[in-house]
Amino acid sequence: MTTSALLLSGGASSRFGGYPKALVSTGERTAVRRMAEISLDRGFDPIVIVVGPHHHPIADAVRGLDVQLVDSEQWYEGRTASVQSGLRALPDGRDVLLWPVDHPFIAGKTLDQLRAVRDGDELGLWFIPTYRGEGGHPVLWKDRVRAEVLELRPDAPIRALIPELGPQVRRVAVDDPGVLANIDTPDRYREAYDAWLARRED
Repeated sequence: MTTSALLLSGGASSRFGGYPKALVSTGERTAVRRMAEISLDRGFDPIVIVVGPHHHPIADAVRGLDVQLVDSEQWYEGRTASVQSGLRALPDGRDVLLWPVDHPFIAGKTLDQLRAVRDGDELGLWFIPTYRGEGGHPVLWKDRVRAEVLELRPDAPIRALIPELGPQVRRVAVDDPGVLANIDTPDRYREAYDAWLARRED
């Protein structure tokens, strides 16, 4: 089953001092390039990167890769508006991996595990990776969830759908602390980067 990947980088990075989180270092690559290359290596198709006020530097960072950039004209409304912009650019009938750029230290094996669980679960719709019992990112949605996200108000939180889906939300235990490593501030980035270097996964 072909799965689309939606890489989310539509915000202003205000808590990061305005510097695009997509451009922070993840070893020899920027965060957004690492995420795009991992998604390409694992056969996600298409790969859409949602951008907001930092369109041009992000485009430079992924130059030469087979990805599509989509501008979120309502990025200031919040994450849901940016997600919706990206979803509208994806082919109909595809499941979707939603990977926010503020979680750039995900191991590639985590994407493999999410898809493997999805493939073996006919009833599950929303797959959340967990590490030591705590849920994180990226998440994998079957197509029905995508349709429901598109029906939300642009300023409504996507997590509001979770209670409605109930037992169709699956929690997938993974051996990857990167699913919890949110780099929303420079201090948290440095902490996450050091931890990632110590384990150094792809």
